[in-house]
Amino acid sequence: MIEEYEFGKIVIDGKTYTDDVIIIEGKVYPDWWRAQGHFLQKIDLGPILEAKVHTLIIGTGHDGAMKVGKDVREYCKEKGIKLIELKSGEAVDKINELKKDGVAAGIHLSC
Repeated sequence: MIEEYEFGKIVIDGKTYTDDVIIIEGKVYPDWWRAQGHFLQKIDLGPILEAKVHTLIIGTGHDGAMKVGKDVREYCKEKGIKLIELKSGEAVDKINELKKDGVAAGIHLSC
């Protein structure tokens, strides 16, 4: 599914993205933006909130600069969603390792 990731760029199913992305069960939602940039809040999860997923992978950036808020952790716990936070390169590897059914991800491409 994800063929390549490097700082500021990701290639998914042959298409190149240079802005952060959300992926839900293999479907890409490009141009993901957060209200506070490097701080992920529940409101930033957008279409993930409507999806029926069991795993949420957050790529926190090349160097791990994006932090995940307490409200995201609480939401995942409340919904029974396994939350995995990794630097984006590691998150991409984890996404490719798991089957896409029931898996969502938010990938920060830089920082």
